[in-house]
Amino acid sequence: MATRDGKDPDFQRSVTLLWSGRPEGQRGPRRRLSVEGIAQAAVRIADADGLEALSMQRIATELGYSTMALYNHIPNKDLLLEVAADIGAGPPPDLDDAEDYRQAVRAWVDALWSGFRQRPWMLRVPLDHAPMGPHQLAWLERLLRPLLAAGLAGREARVAALHLTAVVRGTAQISLTMASSLKSADGIPRTDADVEQLVAEFIDPALFPALTAVQAVERAGEGAEPADGLPFELSFGVDRFLDGVESWVAAHRRTGKTESV
Repeated sequence: MATRDGKDPDFQRSVTLLWSGRPEGQRGPRRRLSVEGIAQAAVRIADADGLEALSMQRIATELGYSTMALYNHIPNKDLLLEVAADIGAGPPPDLDDAEDYRQAVRAWVDALWSGFRQRPWMLRVPLDHAPMGPHQLAWLERLLRPLLAAGLAGREARVAALHLTAVVRGTAQISLTMASSLKSADGIPRTDADVEQLVAEFIDPALFPALTAVQAVERAGEGAEPADGLPFELSFGVDRFLDGVESWVAAHRRTGKTESV
């Protein structure tokens, strides 16, 4: 709930925890138990056993402190997840060696995709507001640079960056969910081909002509994975998005229309 001056106390507390590493108002030397140390322990637990295993009690036991000691640094689990997600994101990739802005954007997407696959629990952390942690903003900064270099103006580049982030996140959620569900009752993994064959038995080509045609093309082996490791469904979308960016920039340069940064 916002205060009378329009400031959200929960939002301010999140910023304080993410950037200063301790609650606002705490005085004196930094204690051995810190927000960053708690968040790192949370990341280790989530990496090992998933987000459902994460609790203040579990972290306190691992660090050798009381649960109340943790609450003195991080008041609730929502804030714990927020700082853990920022720590878990890690630093963004170095894109300085990219040949052009397209290669830089694809390298960024590849790094984010790999991060979600390495730490799928991060996809389950609620997103209540725009990214504002040090690592999250560093990732945004690293993506904004090639988008600005492509010719997008300030707000355009920011919207494009958020859209790409949402695309990668959404694709990762769908991919990992489907991978998890492609198992039989006895735990034997099923391949995409197995599922397609089962679905094909129930699809009437007369009712689903487009779907039938698409599945026939996929069975023929078209749409191979790109060399940089991105899945086809993500690579194709990113490239077409960048095609659109180039067309937009070129059209606005011809008309002389630009957006002020």
